[in-house]
Amino acid sequence: MCILVDVDDEVRHAAELLKALASPLRLAIVLELRAHDERCVHELVEALDVPQPLVSQHLRVLRGARLIEGRRDGREVRYSLVDHHIAHIAGDAVAHVKEPA
Repeated sequence: MCILVDVDDEVRHAAELLKALASPLRLAIVLELRAHDERCVHELVEALDVPQPLVSQHLRVLRGARLIEGRRDGREVRYSLVDHHIAHIAGDAVAHVKEPA
């Protein structure tokens, strides 16, 4: 038996936000941006030790979900979190898994 649940737009958008964070690399990017305010792609590649195309792909997902924004700085784009709530969500998730069972 399937029960249809009427979910309002806010809950639906919150679920989309969590879906965008549901990748270890995207979560690591958010945590890196939380720690350093702004990062360009090559800094994220170096910090996370993953290939540049993979970082760029995940940055596109985070931008599409409106969790990060990019600011052009010469030839580079510097990425930052849209607001502090995103940093709290990521930090709280990591803190939660560190809690004793």
